[in-house]
Amino acid sequence: MDLAYVCEWEKWPRSTHCPSVPLACAWSCRNLIAFTTDLRNDEQDLTRTIHILDTEHPWDVHSIPSEHREAITCLEWDQSGSRLLSADADGQIKCWSMADHLANSWESLTGSLVEGDPIVALSWLHNGVKLALHVEKSAASSFGEKFSRVKFSPSLTLFGGKPMEGWIAVTVSGLVTVSLLRPSGQVLTSTESLCRLRGRVALADIAFTGGGNIVVATADGSSASPVQFFKVCVSVVSDKCHIDTEILPSLFMRCTTDLARRDKFPAVTHLRFLARDMSEQVLLCASSQTSSIVECWSLRKEGLPVNNIFQQISPVVGDKQPMILKWRILSATNDLDRVSAVALPKLPISLTNTDLKVANDTQFYPGLGLALAFHDGSVHIVHRLSLQSMAVFYGAAAPRSLDEPALKRPRPAGPAVHFKAVQLSWTSLALVAIDSHGKLSLLRVSPSLGHPLEVSLALRHLLFLLEYCMVTGYDWWDILLHVQPGMVQSLVERLHEEYTRQSASLQQVLSTRILAMKASLCKLSPCTLTRVCDYHAKLFLIAVSSTLKSLLRPHFLNTPDKSPGDRLSEVCAKITDVDIDKVMINLKTEEFVLDMNTLQALQQLLQWVGDFVLYLLTSLPNQGSPLRPGHSFLRDGPSLGMLRELMVVIRIWGLLKPSCLPVYTATSDTQDSMSLLFRLLTKLWTSCRDEGPANEPDETLLDECCLLPSQLLPPRLDWLPVSDGLASRLQPKQPLRLRFGQAPALPSSATALQLDGLLRAPGQPKIDHLRRLHLGAYPTEECKACTRCGCVTMLRSPNAATAVQQWEQRWTKNCLCGGLWRRLPRSCP
Repeated sequence: MDLAYVCEWEKWPRSTHCPSVPLACAWSCRNLIAFTTDLRNDEQDLTRTIHILDTEHPWDVHSIPSEHREAITCLEWDQSGSRLLSADADGQIKCWSMADHLANSWESLTGSLVEGDPIVALSWLHNGVKLALHVEKSAASSFGEKFSRVKFSPSLTLFGGKPMEGWIAVTVSGLVTVSLLRPSGQVLTSTESLCRLRGRVALADIAFTGGGNIVVATADGSSASPVQFFKVCVSVVSDKCHIDTEILPSLFMRCTTDLARRDKFPAVTHLRFLARDMSEQVLLCASSQTSSIVECWSLRKEGLPVNNIFQQISPVVGDKQPMILKWRILSATNDLDRVSAVALPKLPISLTNTDLKVANDTQFYPGLGLALAFHDGSVHIVHRLSLQSMAVFYGAAAPRSLDEPALKRPRPAGPAVHFKAVQLSWTSLALVAIDSHGKLSLLRVSPSLGHPLEVSLALRHLLFLLEYCMVTGYDWWDILLHVQPGMVQSLVERLHEEYTRQSASLQQVLSTRILAMKASLCKLSPCTLTRVCDYHAKLFLIAVSSTLKSLLRPHFLNTPDKSPGDRLSEVCAKITDVDIDKVMINLKTEEFVLDMNTLQALQQLLQWVGDFVLYLLTSLPNQGSPLRPGHSFLRDGPSLGMLRELMVVIRIWGLLKPSCLPVYTATSDTQDSMSLLFRLLTKLWTSCRDEGPANEPDETLLDECCLLPSQLLPPRLDWLPVSDGLASRLQPKQPLRLRFGQAPALPSSATALQLDGLLRAPGQPKIDHLRRLHLGAYPTEECKACTRCGCVTMLRSPNAATAVQQWEQRWTKNCLCGGLWRRLPRSCP
């Protein structure tokens, strides 16, 4: 493990700022981190504050005055990473969601309350979606073999089997409360006791079973007391939420059954299931003032021995032997320094063989390790089953061995700075840790978990996780932390190879996601920068093509024929004539008739298509230079065919409303620009439309393209938005020092230096990258930017046309590359 960056608060007086006690932290699948602090004003009143930040821009933290009256005890993200639950020591639970789908704007519109009863455990109800990773099949060609859908029932379903949303919480007095979100917006809440004899619950955790049940583990804080388990079933009867509970087998920690150590660890300080959907394995930690011990337990089904007398009366044969559930200890550590926080992996790795056989294997995978933070300031990654140490990070404290007895370690002169909360990312390749001073540290966790790997095996690990993110839709920012510039080319090529092995239907579903993934990878190496421009342009082209084709309507609605968009593609692929009018007459032009205002509203998108075609054709004579943006399009038959189809559509619409046509600066007033560009584009397309190696364009085409700049003025394209993120600037062994609320003056990355001619300088007029509108150097309209690629667009739509609204609705929640939006501060001259 090594430190990627540190972000800390301004040096405020201690009377006004203090870390919250307890400190809650959560990491979402979109790589958003939420954590808590307390702010104290002059009247000594505390404001419970929730901070949410994106790992790419940690300084741009959004602080929410949560209005919780007591300390916030739990934070929990939902499966989509777009909603957050917070619970406090007064029994109040709030559900936070993005306002206007902005990662730095949050609001709470609903919640629940168990008045005066502190919440000790909190979780969203399971939606029934579980995807298992089969690491032993990482070399398989099909994604269906690497990642399989596990049969898993939702905690509660609506009519038709749709999962019902809601949350479950456990209180300190032994109550379990469930809140259900009805489609109408109504919240149904019910509370029930876990058992008849209620007792104090100091620690609790929640997990889910494949049958749709919920398992709750509780402990009263004393290692002399049993750790109890309960099955909870939730149902809706007559529009009322109903809760049933059942006691499951309990356990005593192994350290308390040893007479020599019975009183050595008096308190149970941590109780966690190894995963939310793995209720059969639990992690326990017992501690004293100076040391801790960690144990891992597994619930197994065992045969019940039958007395010989009963065997003679009724012999037990095969599966008829009575079975019982019993907790068995898997592993335990030696005496450790006092544990301050625990972080569990979120990767659903399928251990198909035996548990400890995989634990002792020499091949280590991300997701098999959990993180333990200690009071001496160190963090250890240990195997989640064998608890063997695999990687270590030392803070300010001096390095110590995990196996060194805690009693032999010298005690610090004062209270040591240690991590109070730690969380692993969803791929387990990064870890966030917040210390007792409120400082946030982000650590890289090696894919090999501290074991040396060959480059090819390391690439296979990263490729496997990139494929997992591509299939699930999770953000892959934490994987980029481990990609070195020399790996980029190999990763992109191998990712494309694996993609092309999938079925045509799956390729269509993942087509835009893999382009965004390739673009983010190519940003990390100076040798592949211009390919970033090509991938962004292709994403935009696909979006424009699908939107414009969707506007076409069949002349007769009840016709069983193909859609107008499909017929357009079929005609353009079949007719290779270089005359645009001859292609046009083979289409049913009545299907292309749109409202005049709609056509005018689309002019900016049509202008981009025309400018892009002109740029590609003028750059064809320089095709030998791969450092020019657009190079990959010159041999991309499907993309050139898509541009050719759009040129035909634009030609037809131009006959209906000439003002919607792309505007060119021509040297002759009689020049038919559209016909000229279509003719040259068709010649280029015919040379590379067939599968296999593309043919070289003939000399006549190259000569005509050389003369093209003297006929039409080539446009200046805005290839890339300006991204001020950290991914391309982070260097191994060189952590960045950042401050919350202050945009850093980061050193220019190799990417920025190579793209000087492709980016707009900070003082130049800005452009709306999605609407293709010029905003000026200091936009007066509120704008939002993508957290990943930096794409900028206006927050509110300036056009009420239906077609424009249809285009803009594609980007309401996410950017072109799939990144989240964040609100930009207004620019000042």
